[in-house]
Amino acid sequence: MKSTLLKIYIFSFLFMTDFIMAQPGTDDGGGGLEDDDPPPAPINSKLIILAAFGILYAAYYFKNRKQTA
Repeated sequence: MKSTLLKIYIFSFLFMTDFIMAQPGTDDGGGGLEDDDPPPAPINSKLIILAAFGILYAAYYFKNRKQTA
């Protein structure tokens, strides 16, 4: 019961901080489609590291799965 409640609290905290950190856009009422938004951040700067961690986690998961079976 405690671990389930803790998971719910952690999920709720992470879910709510997403809404708290989001900042509303400013609307000047002109109805224009063009904004003064900064350019988007690049996504691909650390994909190699992310892929390496994913492969290491998959190997760890399957290694432990074999031992318990």
